[in-house]
Formats: sequence, C-alpha cells, structure tokens
Amino acid sequence: MPGSCSFQQNALLGLLPEEELNRLWPHFERVTLTLGQSLCESGQHMNHVYFPLDSIISLLCVMEDGASTEIAVVGYEGVVGISLFMGGETTPSRAIVQSAGQALRLKGGMIKDEFYRAGPMQRLLLRYTQALLTQMAQTAVCNRHHNLDQQLCRWLLLSIDRLPSNELIMTQELIANMLGVRREGVTESAGKLQRAGLISYHRGRINVLDRPGLEERVCECYSVVKEEYDRLLNHNHVM
Repeated sequence: MPGSCSFQQNALLGLLPEEELNRLWPHFERVTLTLGQSLCESGQHMNHVYFPLDSIISLLCVMEDGASTEIAVVGYEGVVGISLFMGGETTPSRAIVQSAGQALRLKGGMIKDEFYRAGPMQRLLLRYTQALLTQMAQTAVCNRHHNLDQQLCRWLLLSIDRLPSNELIMTQELIANMLGVRREGVTESAGKLQRAGLISYHRGRINVLDRPGLEERVCECYSVVKEEYDRLLNHNHVM
C-alpha cells in the first residue's frame, strides 16, 4: 500500500490493521523536524499530532523562571499530542525536537474522529498513553531518588532506543536542561562514563560505545519503562 514503509518506521502505526492504514494514508503528511523546533508550547492548542519516524521529541515542564526539566521522550514508538484525543486540548508542557528527523503529521480533527470511532486506533492510543504516563511517573521518581550518573545513563539509553544509531547530537548544556541540573554536573557524569569507555563525547556528539556497560550502571527506572512499553504495545495485546 502507499506509504507502508513510512508507517512501519513508526512502531505505533505499524500495529494498526492494514485496512485502517489504507483508509488513513491520504490524511498523513510527512514532515521534517529540525533540532530545537517547538511543536507545542505550554497552554497552546495543537493543530496536529506527530508520529516520529527517526526523530525524538522531548516533553518538558517549564518553570516561570525559564528552567525546564524533561518529563518524557517520544520517538518512533509513539505519538506527540495526546491532549488532542484525551479531551484536554492543551497541556502545560512543551514539545521540543531533541533529535532532528522525519515524522508523519495528522490533523487534530482527524485524530479526534479516529479516536471517537472507538476502533483499533482508540485502543492503540489509550495503551500508548498508559505507557507514556508510566514513563512520566518513573522520570519523576528517578529525578528524586537516583543520582545524576544513573539519570544520565537512563536518559542515554531511552534516547538511543529511539534512534537508528548509537550516536546522539546533543550539547552538555542541552542535556542539563533536559535533566533539570547544572551543566557542571553533566560534564562530571559524562566524563566518568567516557573514562570508563562507555561513551565518547566530542563537540556535541555522543557515541554509546558499550551499551551493556550503561545497562549495568543504570537504575531500575529504565527497565520499568521499557518493560511497560513492551507489555502494552505489541500485537497480542493491542488488537
């Protein structure tokens, strides 16, 4: 069918029955997302939902003084814009492109119509929303109870899980903003990982060299989130 390759690049859409995808295909638009691009600001009505293909979107909570902390990441496994179909219309968080790439975009009115049809798309979106809420809750727990080294490992693993390679283009200042910590703390933690041979970092490019090594150092928050996504988003449970 037209666009099947694009649909398969987004694991969430790839779970839909083929007849649903055939019906929806004419309504999707493939778009390029650039690093730092804002898809939604706090309190802003979204006009579209975005299904990332090879890009990553950060959902951030922003304080009055401009400080921010990442509450979740969304990549090829998900969708950005759950407020549109959950009935809230807006959200206090921001959606910012963390890693540039492609996405499929669908108009807000269309996703609402699909959701209220109460068919496969609704079941899929509800299960994804539960998985996303798990990630948000576990991120809050991690930020409160685990040290920065563990948080950085969690963030790196969640990010490369959503990318086609083990390379991230991200400055330490941006990572600090995502984690809601000082840049010096990220520099120190990244240095430890680099000296241990787990990552290499040069001019805003992070390469994960030893994934098993990161998994040994990361807190349980990473596996809790990953296992919940795997449990909720598979063919046996969704359809």
